[in-house]
Amino acid sequence: MNFQRPDNHGMTFKPTHAIWIAAALLITVGATAWLTRGKAVDLTLVSQGPMVQSVVTSGRIDSVARVDITSQTTARIDSILVREGDVVQAGAVLVRLRDDEAFANLKASQATAAEAQAHLRQLSAVQLPVSLQQLNQARAGARQADQELARARDLLAQGFISQSRVDEVERLAATARAQVLSASAQAQGNQAGGAETAAAQARVAQALAGVTAAATRLDSLNLRAPVAATVISRRADPGDTAQPSRVLLTLVSGSETRIQASVDEKNLKYVRLGQTARASADAYPEQPFPATLITIAPAVDALRGTVDLKLRVDKVPDFLRPDMTVSVEIITAQVPDALMLTTDALRVDTSGTPFVLFARDGRAVRANVTLGLQGIGSTQILTGLARGDSVILPTTNAMAGDKVRQGNAPATRGNAQPIPGLTQ
Repeated sequence: MNFQRPDNHGMTFKPTHAIWIAAALLITVGATAWLTRGKAVDLTLVSQGPMVQSVVTSGRIDSVARVDITSQTTARIDSILVREGDVVQAGAVLVRLRDDEAFANLKASQATAAEAQAHLRQLSAVQLPVSLQQLNQARAGARQADQELARARDLLAQGFISQSRVDEVERLAATARAQVLSASAQAQGNQAGGAETAAAQARVAQALAGVTAAATRLDSLNLRAPVAATVISRRADPGDTAQPSRVLLTLVSGSETRIQASVDEKNLKYVRLGQTARASADAYPEQPFPATLITIAPAVDALRGTVDLKLRVDKVPDFLRPDMTVSVEIITAQVPDALMLTTDALRVDTSGTPFVLFARDGRAVRANVTLGLQGIGSTQILTGLARGDSVILPTTNAMAGDKVRQGNAPATRGNAQPIPGLTQ
C-alpha cells in the first residue's frame, strides 16, 4: 500500500479563520444596532399642580399726605421744637421764627384800633349830645332873630328906624337860619347812620383789619403742623434763616400708606386694578406683607418705557418707614390645577403655531399645543399634552418621525416663576 503526501494546493481550515469570521459578524451586528437605535435626546416631563403667575418689581414706601413745612417770609429761626421721628398733633407749633417786629406792629395796630373805637364812642356819648344842644340853641337864636326882624319892619313902617337898620336885622336873621341848618347837619351826622358816624365806623373796621393782619403776620412766624403726622426730615437749626423756598421740615400723615412702583410697559397686559400683591422690605425680607394694586398710570413714561403703579398697604407693619425700598410681587393669575411644561421645550412653526415634539414608542411625534399662563421657566399647557408626557427639548436636532432614545434623566418642571418687571 502506497501513501501519497497531500497536495499543498488543497483547501485546509485553520482555527484562526473562525475567529476572524466571528469578529466580522459582531462588527456587522453592532454597526446595524448603532445605526438603528435612534438619536439621543434630552427629555422633560409634563407636570401638574397649582400655578401662580406674577409680575415682580421694586418700589418705595410712600404716604398719601406728605407736607413740607416752609416759612412765608424771610426770618431768623428762634427755635425748632421737634426732631425726626417725633409724632405731632394738628396745630402744634413746630418752628418759632423771630417775631420782634411783627409783635411791635401788632401792638401799634391794636392802639390804632382802640383810638378809632374811642372816637366812635365819643361821637355817641359826647359829640351827638353837644350837636343836638347846639341845634336847639341855633333854632332858638333863629326864632329870636325872626322876631327882631318883625319888630324892625313895624318900626320902619312907623318911621322910627331907617331902612339900613332893617337890612341889618334881616342879615342877622339869615345868619341865624344858616346856623340852624349847620347845627342840624352836624347833629344828623353824629347820629346813628349819619355820615360822621359812618366814617368813624369805617375807621374802626379798618383799624381792626389792621389788627387781624398784624396778628396773622405774627402767627405766621409760628410754623404749625397742618395735620397729625410724623416728622421724617429736619433740614434746619436755630439761628438759620428761613426763606419761602426753603423746606425746614417734612411730615407724613398716618392716614394711608402706599407703595410707589413701576413695571415695564410690555407687562402692562398682565396687571389690573384690585390685584393682590406680596411686598417685602429690603431691610426685612423675612417679613412679607400684603398690598393691593389701586392705581395704574394712564400714560407710559417715554424715557424709561415703564408704567407707574400705586399699591395700598392695608395693614402696615411696625417696621415700615417712609421712602423704604420694597420688593413687590403682583399676583396676576392663579390656576389651582394646571399642566406645566418647561418653556424651553416649546417650539413655534413658520405660521406661529406653538408645538412640541414628544417621545412615543421610540419615535419623535409632533403635537400642537394651546398655551395658558406664562412665566420664566414654565408655561401652562391647556391642550395637546397629558401629565407625564416626555417632551423632547430642542437641544437635539430631532425631527418628527425620527427614532429617538433617552439621552438624559427626564426633568419635571414645577410652578411658573414670576415675570420680572425689569425696573431694576
